Amino acid sequence: MTLSIRNQLPGSVTAVHPGEAMATVEVRLDGGQKLTAAITLAAAEDLALAPGTPVRALVKSTEVSVATRRVEGLSIRNQLPGTVVGLTTGAAMASVRVSVPGGELTAAITRDAAIQLGLFVGSDVIALIKSTEVALETV
Repeated sequence: MTLSIRNQLPGSVTAVHPGEAMATVEVRLDGGQKLTAAITLAAAEDLALAPGTPVRALVKSTEVSVATRRVEGLSIRNQLPGTVVGLTTGAAMASVRVSVPGGELTAAITRDAAIQLGLFVGSDVIALIKSTEVALETV
């Protein structure tokens, strides 16, 4: 299957926490980072997710935010440190490519945000991803 989602990080499930309608799934990415996905319980069951299941975490670039340092007091659980390896700015938007251990993420942010953050190729950043914005694919 070919997808338009650019952000595809491989890993394996380390834990599944089912709730009434949703489940949180902990994933250890191939680069060693921990990622949490909040998916429907039905999806977790359909995918037969269990510890050890190989998966690919999928995140649209519009759902990735960028910070210049780790953020405290925030509900966003997924904070992946990385380095800017590509930066393209247009009239309104910017595309920020971030190298993280085991892969690469692209964030679509406003041009103004990229300027205000002082982003440049080589910047150390934190990619922020809400767990509800992470989809999982079994591989």
